[in-house]
Amino acid sequence: MPLGVTMSSAGSNVWVGILPSACRLQGFRRVFSGKTLLLSARHIMKRVRVWLWLGIFVLGIGFFTLCFLMTSLGGQFSAKRLGDSPFTIRTEVMGAVESRGVLRRMSDMLEMLMKRMDILARLENSTDFHKGDEARFPLDRFQPAAGLMERIQAIAQNVSDIAIKVDQILRNSLLNGKVVEGRRDQCEVPRDPKYPDCAGKVEWMRARWTSDPCYAFFGVDGTECSFLIYLSEVEWFCPPLPWRNRTAAQPSPPPLPQVQAAFRNDFAHLLDLIGTGKESLSFMKKRIRHLAQQWLRAARRLKQKLKGRQRDQKHILIHIGFLTEESGDVFSPRVLKGGPLGEMVQWADILAALFLLGHSLRVTVSLKDLQSHLGVPPGRGNCPLTNPLPFDLIYTDYHGLQQMKQHMGLSFKKYRCRVRVIDTFGTEPAYNHEEYATLRGYRTNWGYWNLQPTQFMTMFPHTPDNSFMGFVSEELNKTERQFIKSNKVSSMAVVYGKEASIWKGKEKFLAILNKYMEIHGTVYYETQRPPEVPAFVKNHGLLAQTEVYEVARGFAPLQLFIGFGFPYEGPAPLEAIANGCVFLQARFNPPHSSLNHEFFRGKPTSREVSSQHPYAEDFIGKPHVWTVDYNNSEEFEAAIKTIMRTQVDPYLPYEYTCEGMLERIHAYIQHQDFCTTLSPPLPPKAKSPAMQSPPSPLALSPNATHLVWSPSASRDPHAWPPVDSLQVWVSETQHACTETCRQRGLVCEPTFFRFLNKKEVFLQLSITCDSTEYEMNHLYPAVAENVHECYLQKEPLLFSCAGYNTKYRRLCPCRDYRKGQVALCRDCL
Repeated sequence: MPLGVTMSSAGSNVWVGILPSACRLQGFRRVFSGKTLLLSARHIMKRVRVWLWLGIFVLGIGFFTLCFLMTSLGGQFSAKRLGDSPFTIRTEVMGAVESRGVLRRMSDMLEMLMKRMDILARLENSTDFHKGDEARFPLDRFQPAAGLMERIQAIAQNVSDIAIKVDQILRNSLLNGKVVEGRRDQCEVPRDPKYPDCAGKVEWMRARWTSDPCYAFFGVDGTECSFLIYLSEVEWFCPPLPWRNRTAAQPSPPPLPQVQAAFRNDFAHLLDLIGTGKESLSFMKKRIRHLAQQWLRAARRLKQKLKGRQRDQKHILIHIGFLTEESGDVFSPRVLKGGPLGEMVQWADILAALFLLGHSLRVTVSLKDLQSHLGVPPGRGNCPLTNPLPFDLIYTDYHGLQQMKQHMGLSFKKYRCRVRVIDTFGTEPAYNHEEYATLRGYRTNWGYWNLQPTQFMTMFPHTPDNSFMGFVSEELNKTERQFIKSNKVSSMAVVYGKEASIWKGKEKFLAILNKYMEIHGTVYYETQRPPEVPAFVKNHGLLAQTEVYEVARGFAPLQLFIGFGFPYEGPAPLEAIANGCVFLQARFNPPHSSLNHEFFRGKPTSREVSSQHPYAEDFIGKPHVWTVDYNNSEEFEAAIKTIMRTQVDPYLPYEYTCEGMLERIHAYIQHQDFCTTLSPPLPPKAKSPAMQSPPSPLALSPNATHLVWSPSASRDPHAWPPVDSLQVWVSETQHACTETCRQRGLVCEPTFFRFLNKKEVFLQLSITCDSTEYEMNHLYPAVAENVHECYLQKEPLLFSCAGYNTKYRRLCPCRDYRKGQVALCRDCL
């Protein structure tokens, strides 16, 4: 019989024996000589408490003995590898002397218990419980006590036997393991210049290896050798131990043949992958179903464009961090109550695009599922993953990024190049670089990740420093477009704002608008109409997405979609414009930014927002978009009169169609590689003729206004975007590179900064440099012309299209772009 079984059984039987005795004493009526005797309640409860406490104590002794045996002997019966048993650590801590001592003390306690039980029995015989008729029944009352004492004696004997066996096992263990343990304790920390951090990491492990159970999971047991094995085989701070060559992990098997991606023709499997249980997930699935036919038509068109080009299928994890319970998930409960839907619109479209392109997806909205898919070891997240990351790409958000960092240990740094962060408002390089952000005051709660800035993917093309992900708006077919044109009237407006707070203080504008148009609202409320919405407004309550489409398509003819300054940069204005409406919005003077507006405070961007929807203002404009000063009643009223006389057709930028988004994501997956580092020219450590930088591949344009890629310079066929699209312009002192390129019908391309970051480029542009310095500044390369000082970028992560200073004129790398697709150059597809 295994050790401890007899003891455990004895403890259980004691418990079973005690309870019937207690039950018989409670309220039972005893009959003697024709009389009915009801036992005193006070004495009954006293008796019950005695037996219960004795039973609990004996059961506790049995349980403690079992736990002790598992703890002491677990290492003996564990798997071959240290750490496979949760009790291995205790084996190292508790030695033979301590183990035998504990068992002896347990045996002494049980012997003392038997003596006190005997005393208790003699005392009971002399109490007032034995007066009168009841005295004739002592055996009935004390029979359980006799059985209890027998069981305690059996447990004591078991403990004594166990002590002897433990002593034998520990002696044999110490003898047999003497050589191995001696070897394990005799490891010395290697002094290898290739591993300069090894000694420091070993010192840390000595003090902190018990701080996270994951170290024991990987076999760390407190010995020097276990530290070195972990730091050389699990982490990579120490060199491999020579004597571990035989037991070192086998090299990973060669990768399986790459599967080719094929366009899919239905969404059934994707809808299953998304899952259920949240209103946000239901919303996304409904959106995917609603746009399914448009997605499928777009996929067929893109397939024809690619002409059978081979595409590797990627294994992609989509972790929507803001929907996890750990992040609070404030969105799901508000889906049906007027809450923001923009993020869920974008995620639904990302899922649809990745799935249609033929990639293998896994979707998670819980931390537990994330840990399972990543292979996170048990513990607090300080150790690397148990296996190589099984995903080529991970799409997540800031919440998911934080969760991955907390649970991936060093693997996060190793694999972060595979991450794509869906970031609504964007992250500028100055906020992304941890050291620079800390030193220069750009640190926020959302920045300092030290990623490549183009790993952040935005809802709108705010700055080319980030990649533009976008979303899609529904396209009208010819029949729908004709229906809107023939049925539209110029006397109906809908206010952009589902929350009552947006309407507060807007009575003046609404009164002017009411003179010309019938005003409709879609403000959410449960029982009473919100007082912020004037009585002359026809409020429909919160409309479902499909109902909004119906209103915008002429079932209730609509001319104007009007915004009151919030929410910023949502999808609704594009949807309205795509359905033939004019969008009227407020101009902000001064522009809103993190410096003067609470909404942007803490966001990792210095971008100045000049209107509620800058994309609509800059990329679409009149006649579809009107941006006016709402503080000027005359300008506001004049704009309404003009809009009423204006006929506009439905319009949707190509980059917000299903085909445009598929095209863009396909290009990113095929060409963006952040794991293969492109080494930009670095500053020489010393100035000498032998350390001259290579000649610039740029040449002056025919009109001598800017630089272009030299026809004689070599071209990397794998470079993306292709270098032929590069143009180098010099900004004005108050212009960022984003604005400088846009003024010339181009877009700033941050990946080209590495070609500009050379002293020769200043000379080619006829810029005089009395001195040239390498410094860490997100505005460099640049020139301070008043003092003829030139500056080159020291930190490649700080190359930035955003930002300006009145002191500097910046060198700006610009490129062309496809019509309606600002994210891609003409030859980028």
